[in-house]
Amino acid sequence: MLKQLLPNQYEKSIYDIRFDELKKKGIKGIITDLDNTLVEWDRPQATPEVQQWFKELKEMGMKITIVSNNNLKRVKAFAEPEEAVFIHSAQKPRRRAFKQACQEMNLKDEEVVVIGDQMFTDVLGGNRANLHTILVVPVTNTDGLATKFNRTMERFVLKWMRKRGLIKWED
Repeated sequence: MLKQLLPNQYEKSIYDIRFDELKKKGIKGIITDLDNTLVEWDRPQATPEVQQWFKELKEMGMKITIVSNNNLKRVKAFAEPEEAVFIHSAQKPRRRAFKQACQEMNLKDEEVVVIGDQMFTDVLGGNRANLHTILVVPVTNTDGLATKFNRTMERFVLKWMRKRGLIKWED
C-alpha cells in the first residue's frame, strides 16, 4: 500500500516539469489537480503564469484535463476561462475519474501523466490507475480542513519513506 503513495517523479512546481522530455517519451496528455497544484485552493481564477503554462502546453499539442475533488462551481469557474476540460467531484483516489479523463482525451495510460500536490489523492489515484505520477510542492501553506488532515498523514509517510531510502528528494 505505501508504495502506491510513491510518485514516479517529484518536482518543486508545475513549472519545473520538463514537458519536452515527457513528450519525447510519448506523453500526450496531462491530468492535473487544481487546488494547491495550479493555484491556491482559495484563488478563483488562474494566475497569468498558469494561463501561460496552459497556452504553452496546448501549443506543444498536449491534451489537458483538470481532475478535482472540488465541486462543480469551483472547478467550472476556474476551467472555463482557460477553455480547459475538467472533471469535478472526482472522488480521488478512486480510479474512475482518472480513467474517464484518459478516455475523454482518447489516450492510452502510458501516454498520460498525473500532476498533483497530494500523495493520498493525486499520487495514489494516479498510481492505482497505472499512470505516471508527478508530485509537486503545494503552491501555498494553507489548506482546507480535509486537506490539513491529509498533509499531517503525508508528513508521517514521507518521513517513513525517507528513513527506508524510498525517496531521495529534499523537502
